[in-house]
Amino acid sequence: MSNRLVHPLLQEIGSLFARSGKQVFLVGGAVRDMLLRRPFSDWDLATDARPEEVDGIFRRTGRRVNVIPTGIKHGTVTVIYRGASIEITTFRTESVYRDGRHPQEVRFSASVEEDLSRRDFTMNAIALELPGGRLVDPFGGEADIGNRVIRCVGKPAERFSEDGLRVLRAVRFAAQLGFEVETASLSAIGEALDTVAKVSAERIRDELDKIVSSPKPSTAFLLMEKTGLLPLILPELALCRGIEQKGCHRFDVLDHSLLACDYAARKKYPREIALAALFHDTGKVKTRKRGEDGVWTFYRHEGESASLTRDILFRLRYPNAVIEKTVHLIEEHMFHYTEDWTDAAVRRFIVRAGEAHLQDLYALRFCDAFGTAGVEPSPEMLLPLAHRVEEVLRKGRSLSLKDLAVSGKDLIAAGMKPGREIGIILNELLETVLDDPEQNTQDKLLEIAGNLRKRYG
Repeated sequence: MSNRLVHPLLQEIGSLFARSGKQVFLVGGAVRDMLLRRPFSDWDLATDARPEEVDGIFRRTGRRVNVIPTGIKHGTVTVIYRGASIEITTFRTESVYRDGRHPQEVRFSASVEEDLSRRDFTMNAIALELPGGRLVDPFGGEADIGNRVIRCVGKPAERFSEDGLRVLRAVRFAAQLGFEVETASLSAIGEALDTVAKVSAERIRDELDKIVSSPKPSTAFLLMEKTGLLPLILPELALCRGIEQKGCHRFDVLDHSLLACDYAARKKYPREIALAALFHDTGKVKTRKRGEDGVWTFYRHEGESASLTRDILFRLRYPNAVIEKTVHLIEEHMFHYTEDWTDAAVRRFIVRAGEAHLQDLYALRFCDAFGTAGVEPSPEMLLPLAHRVEEVLRKGRSLSLKDLAVSGKDLIAAGMKPGREIGIILNELLETVLDDPEQNTQDKLLEIAGNLRKRYG
C-alpha cells in the first residue's frame, strides 16, 4: 500500500519501533476502512514489543507522552502521543473462552499472522506494516472486502462460540458496509444463540446504536429475524411480524417499523428519533382489534408502544435521558392536525409535545409516513401545523406554570393555605390561560383563583 495513504504520524510511530528493532502494524477496522477509502479515527496497533518495551520506546523520544495500562493483562496499553490516542497490543493468542465473551488465558505470540488468526472476520484480519506499508493478509480479507463479503476467520461455528458479540457484529457490519454475510457464517449464527445470550446488555445496546445509525438498519434487523437473533434480542419487535395494517399501510408492523428506522438513518436523525422510529408501533400487537367492518384498529397503541419501549431501553441499560425522550416522542407521535384547530388547541399541543421536542416529533412523523408507503413524504406534509405553532408562539409563551402571572407564593399571600389545593388551582389557572392568554394578568388570575378556592372550599 502506498505510504501516501498512511497517516504521517503512523509512519513516525512505525519508525520509532523499527529503530528499536521491533515490529508494529496497524490492524483491525482501520485497515479495512483504509482499503474501502472510508474515514476512520481509531488507530489500533499490534506489535512484538511487550508493554514495558512499548513504554520505553515512547519515553526515549524525549517528548511528553502518556502510556496508560488500559488492558495490561491482555498486553494492551493506550499511548497519548502528539495529541493522538493509540491503542497498542502485544501480539497474542487466546485459549478457550470461558463465558462466551472472554478467553480463559491470553498468551503472547511471536508473529502478526498468529495474532490475526484470533480475529473475527477476514476483513478485520489484515495488518499494515509500519512504516513500510506492506499488507499482511493471511486469510484473504482484501479479496473479501473487494467482493463485499463478511466471512469468519476459520470455522464460523468456532468463532461465534468463542464470543457471542461477534454474531451481532456480523449483522451490524452488513448494515454499516452494505456487505453480505457469506453462507457458512450466516448459517452458524443460529447455532450460536446460547452464546449470544451471555453478552451483556451494555454490549448489545452499543451494537444496536451502531445499527440504527448505519446507512440501512433494516439489513441487520432482517438478518436478525432470519437467524433467530431478533426474538432473542428484541422479542417485542419480532412479534410485529405478520401484524397486518389495512387502509393506507402497505406493510405489516415489522416492515413498516424497519422502513421508518431506515428513513431516520438516511436523514441522520439523532439516536432517540431512530429508536422511536424502530419501536413506535410495537404496541399494535397487543392493542389490535378487528372492527365490525373487518378493518383492524389499534386504539391508543402509542401508549402501549411507549410502555414497551421503556422496558426495552431499560433492559438494554440506556441512559435515563435517552429513555425519557424516546418514550415521550412515541407517546406523542399520533397527533392529527386539522385546519379547524383553535389557537387554544395548538397551545395545548405545544404543551403536550414540549416546545423543545417539536422538531424531533415532526421528524418522527416523517419516518412514520415513509414507513407507511415506502415513498418519500412531501416536505410540506407538516407545514400547516408548523406555521400555526410559529404563529401561536409569536403571540406569547404562556405555556407552563412558570409563565403564569401568579405563583404559589402569590396565592398564599392572598390568604390561601399551603397544600395540595394550591397546585390544583395553579393547574386550573394554566388551563384558563391556554384557552385565553389575555387572562394572564395578576389581577385576573387572583380573581379566578378566589372563585376556585370557594368551589374547593
